[in-house]
This record gives sequence, structure tokens and C-alpha cells, in this order.
Amino acid sequence: MDDLLHFRAAGTSLVLDLSGTGLPRIVHWGADLGASAPGRLAGLRTADVPQTVPNALDEPVPLSVLPQQSAGWLGTPGLSGHRAGRAAAPAFTVHGTSVQEESRRLTVEAVDADGGLALTLELGLTAAGLVRLRAAVTNTGDGPYHLTELTPALPVPAQATELLDLTGRHLRERAPQRHAFTLGTHLRESRRGRTGSDATLLLTAGEAGFGFRSGEVWGLHVAWSGNHRSLAERTPAGQAVLAGGELLLPGEILLAPGATYHSPWLYGSYGRHGLDELAGRFHRELRARDGHPASPRPVTLNTWEAVYFDQDLATLERLARAAAEAGAERFVLDDGWFRGRRDDHAGLGDWYVDAEVWPDGLRPLIETVRGLGMQFGLWVEPEMINPDSGLARAHPDWVLAASPSRLPPASRHQQVLDLARPEAYAYVLARLDTLLREHGIDYLKWDHNRDLVDAAAHHQTAAAYRLMDELRARHPQLEIESCASGGARVDLGVLERTDRVWTSDCIDALERQRIQRWTGLLLPPELLGAHVGAPIAHTTGRRHTLDFRAGTALFCHFGIEWDLTSASAAERARLAEWVALHRTLRPLLHSGTVVHGDHPDSALWVHGVVAGDAGRAVFALVQMATSVQSPAGRVRLPGLAPDADYRLSPLAPGDRPEGPVTSALPWWERGVTLPGRVLAEVGVQAPTLFPERLVLLEAVRL
Repeated sequence: MDDLLHFRAAGTSLVLDLSGTGLPRIVHWGADLGASAPGRLAGLRTADVPQTVPNALDEPVPLSVLPQQSAGWLGTPGLSGHRAGRAAAPAFTVHGTSVQEESRRLTVEAVDADGGLALTLELGLTAAGLVRLRAAVTNTGDGPYHLTELTPALPVPAQATELLDLTGRHLRERAPQRHAFTLGTHLRESRRGRTGSDATLLLTAGEAGFGFRSGEVWGLHVAWSGNHRSLAERTPAGQAVLAGGELLLPGEILLAPGATYHSPWLYGSYGRHGLDELAGRFHRELRARDGHPASPRPVTLNTWEAVYFDQDLATLERLARAAAEAGAERFVLDDGWFRGRRDDHAGLGDWYVDAEVWPDGLRPLIETVRGLGMQFGLWVEPEMINPDSGLARAHPDWVLAASPSRLPPASRHQQVLDLARPEAYAYVLARLDTLLREHGIDYLKWDHNRDLVDAAAHHQTAAAYRLMDELRARHPQLEIESCASGGARVDLGVLERTDRVWTSDCIDALERQRIQRWTGLLLPPELLGAHVGAPIAHTTGRRHTLDFRAGTALFCHFGIEWDLTSASAAERARLAEWVALHRTLRPLLHSGTVVHGDHPDSALWVHGVVAGDAGRAVFALVQMATSVQSPAGRVRLPGLAPDADYRLSPLAPGDRPEGPVTSALPWWERGVTLPGRVLAEVGVQAPTLFPERLVLLEAVRL
């Protein structure tokens, strides 16, 4: 086998150096280098060796995909641990490699004989052009091995001088922040026991000033739903990496002889021309997986902001009829249906239908919903327990706690149910399985409403994964939504076993424009739950027009979170128009390429979806705030076939510009025909809009 591997896919090259007995290193990850035979790239290995400098090691330090302190790497080590204070700096020697050329995958086996460790590295390039990497370490020694960190790394080149990561909080997830990629370590950790509202989602490095359509960018994602860490590190020697893995708490992973720990999958994405290209690789990867939702995403009415805990059959049947008239295809009964659940103080863990609220059970409501042609879904929070519950009173020892003598601080009046305890796991599995089987439920909104404070998270996360996997195996048609105080569990680990995420508890359309924009760096729109709320937002108190609310939800997995029985006939009719448009556009919106315009006016956002064959596109012009200038000026519409002609026109019902307009745009009334290159490079005059308004445009290739 050649000791220089070159994998290529979808405009990305990954060149790996396997020479010597050390761990593999990445010589190049980025722009496609063409169909060069490995021999033609052999000089790349030599050209990549730096000079030695005074007072440094005599030989250059090899930066492998698992950086080793024993090899001279003085940044964050790829593997840390010890065996009763010994074997703290492993030194691995490769003793076997396996290459699958067609699937662009490499497996490396290595050992540290002195330290009593074996290492397996799996590394490859997917068809979408994503680097996919994980490591497994096995204790081959006689005594236990305390593993503290297993963090693979991907190198980035010198031109990556700026970092973009995401932070946030409940109701304001995925807020971007930028700063220089300076010397030292920029570390992002989540110790919440779940992905976290403040999780970075992607840690991205790129050329200074990179945007959605410009600048080279490299991004990293840790596919794990528990504690995790991501870091960007640059050394004085000029080396820079993006690295990540599970954040292991002290003593959490104690490997007995023969035991193995696998790191989460680490994903790296590259964009030659900005964030849209980087995000598009994740979108294509997810859409190509076997478990990606294949059926059209049902328009969903969720009952939470319509009735909250105040549930009764007559009210919900009226709501179901109004939902069906608007075009909804799925009806989800949210929190409050189970025993003792009149507010959020009690009941979690008692997964039995409350006979006081539902004397005849859920069957009458389900029959009404199904009779209206809709699927039926149910809210659950299986990983949690209220101290005020029958389950907690019967099994207080099932509460997850670091010490049996004290409980972790309460959050939302609840604690965590220890699913790593076999009897607790078996109880929850049996209750959910019974509910699904007896009621034929199509969909679970699976919530997770508190951080794991003062508790180990690794085994709890693995148990939650097993629970989801087992329920899906028993009920193959079941769909699950990942909800966690809104968008606090959004990652590719949970997405292996769920069908969408609840993007945020905040459905204020202005906030959702921001949240959906940045969550879309990782997930395609069909996986983002986006609902039309009431005229006044429950979480912010803002008032928005129906067109702005519906136009914001249009591109994603569309839903409704509004008491439609209180809406006027005109509002319900207008909502039905938007639902009908979404259902018409759904095949395009949930399969096409997501694009964003790098518009110079930060108050006016441009985004859209272009069909795979570039035959059709839908764009939204969103006025996020007042602009410094008026009129708005020209906007560019990216992503169209450059040499094809397109008919561009407003798209109803998003064709009514609301703004201080004294004269109509000439092209707005009649449409305009222009080449795709002109629309992308020159653009068209945009209507001047009031803030927090939007319009839709449709481009059809002639």
C-alpha cells in the first residue's frame, strides 16, 4: 500500500501521510487537488516539513490526527490518562492499516506496549466531502486505566486567521461570535450533560472576513449529546488545529483490562467559497443517510402555546378541527396529559394517562384527530423525574445524583432519572412501549428540560441513545423530535435516532430568523421545527404580522403553535394560504441547496433554496431592522445556473411589501427575465419594507 493516501469527494481533497511507524497525519485537507496519482503528490510530504529552529526539538514535531505529547506536541494532547500515575504520555506505534479506496476510509491499529494501550483510528472522507474521524482506546494492561481525554484533531492552514463559533441561552440559541484566531487555545466546553443552548454547534476557522458566499472555511462538529469540548489551537510554531471530543469528568471512564472506549464521531467540513458550501456538505450528508425522513414533513400543530396545561377533550377537538381546516397534517398533544400533571411541579415519571382529565383515555381525541386525516403525536420527557411523583416516592434511589446523601439543585422542579440503572431503564422502556402500542402513536416530542448538574453524563447519554434506538426498533414507523428546553440538544449524535429538532422554545419570528439561520450551518431545513405562533409572541411580547410569522417558518419543518380557535376567520384563511404554499414548495425546500446572500446592509437578509437542477428557486428578503439607507437598493440572488435565463417574480402570499412606498417597483408588477449570473452578480432592486417584514421571490428557469 502507498504510504501517501489521497481521498477526493465533492470538491474536497484529504491527503494522509502514513509513512514511518507513527500515527497518520493530514498533509492537506481542503481544496480539491485533482485526480493526481499518489506518486505525483509524493513531494507534498517533503514540501510540508518545516525547518527546525533554535532551542526546539532536533526533528520537526509530527502533528498527527491524535497529537501526542510523547512525540513533542506541546499543545492539547489527543489522549490523556494514567495508570495509577504512570503511562501519562502514550507513545503509539502503528502495526496495521486497512484502506477501503471506494468508500475513502482508513483504519489504523496502533499500540503502546509500555503503557498497555491499543488504539484504533477510523478516518475517511464521505461522499459529501466531510472528514469523519473517531478513535477507540483499549486497555491491554493488567490494571485499570483512567481515561481523561480522547480528542482527535484536524489541522487547518495558516490562512485560517478568524474564528466563528456559536453561543446562546434558552430562547436565544445559536448566536454567532467572531474573533481572531490568535496564538493559544480557544476552548468551548459544555458541562451541562446535554449539548446545551450555548453549545457552539460548529467551530469554524477561515480567511479573515469570510461570509456565506466568500472565503475559505474549515469547520468542526462533535457528534455527541452529552458533555463535550471543541477547541481551536494555534502554536508559536505555526501549527493550527480544530479538535473535539467528549468532555470526560474525573473518574467517569475507568477502563478495566480489556475494556474499550470509543470517542464520538468528529466531523470536519470545508468550504472553498464560504459557509454555504461548508453547510451544504452537512446537508447532503444527512440527506443521504438511510434514516433520513423520506416522506414529506407533515405540517404540525403542537398544542403547547394554545392550551398549555389546561387540557380537556372538547377544547382540543375544536383545536384539531381548526388545525385540519388550515391544512395541518399532524396534531401533537403537549405536556399535561399524564397522571398528576397540572403544572410543571409534579408528575414526571408517571407515564400513565391521567384519568381525571381523560376519563375515557386519549382514545376519543386520537380518533377525532385521525378522523380529520391527521397523525397523532405526544409529548414525553422520559429522562426526567419530579420528586412529587409516584415514581420518585416508590424509587427515590432512581434519581441521578453524585452522592446518595444529597440531591443535585432542582431545575424546573425536577431531577434526572438515572437511565443507566437497569431497573429504571426497563420501567421507562415498558411505559413508553405500552403507550405507543396501545395508542398507535406516530410521533414523540421527546423533551429534556434541565441540565445534568452534579452528575456524570456519559452513561446517561449512552442510555438515552439506547432507549431511543430500542423504541425505534420496536416501532419502525415512529418519528421522534429532539427537544431540550427548546434547542439544547441539537447535534449529529441525537440526529442518528431522531427526525427533527425543536429549534427553540422561542417562536418570535424575528428571533427565529437568527436562530434558524445559524442552526442551518449544520442541519437542512426539513430537520428544523419552525412554527407559526400567536400574533403576540409568548416568549418576547413582540407583535408580528401573520405574513412575517408564516414566512419565517415556511422554509423549515412548518408547524403551528397558536390557539386557532381564537383567531379570526380572516387570519385562519390567510394561514391556510401559507400552509398550502408550504405544502406545494415542500419538495423543493426540503431537497434543494440552501443559499444566503452576503448583503452589505446588515438590516436586510437574503436567503433561499435552489433546486438541485437549478430549475427553480425561492428567496426571502427579510427586513430585520430599519436600514441606514432608503430605498433598499439592489439585492443579489445567489446559487442559480449562471448561463440560464430565469423569470423572477414575487411569490404569493409573500408578495405584499409592507413599507413606506410611494411608488411601485417597475419589475415587481410584471416580473423580470435575467440570466442567473446577472441575478447573482448584479441583482435587482428590492422593495423598501417596514422592519420585521419579509417578501418572497420565485425564480423559474426558462
